[in-house]
Amino acid sequence: KTYDIEVWAPGQDSFLEVSSCSNCEDFQCRRMNLKLKAADGTRSMPHLLNGSGTALARLFVALVETHQQPDGSILIPEPLRRYLGTDRITA
Repeated sequence: KTYDIEVWAPGQDSFLEVSSCSNCEDFQCRRMNLKLKAADGTRSMPHLLNGSGTALARLFVALVETHQQPDGSILIPEPLRRYLGTDRITA
């Protein structure tokens, strides 16, 4: 099962995939004959997750298109402000 993470891009009037995560269960471990040894000595096949990197260009496009102000500045969403150290990007 795969889960896609998408952002809305108003300029394209559609969602853009920026990342995905797949639950491969034990398929890859069986193919690699990979086993997990617990503290009590029992062995089992672990389940693996695969995740892609984040498509930063697509994230930036969505951020600009969604939050650009009439003066050309970009208002930074509240959850990102502490990471960027500002509430606005100016031209």
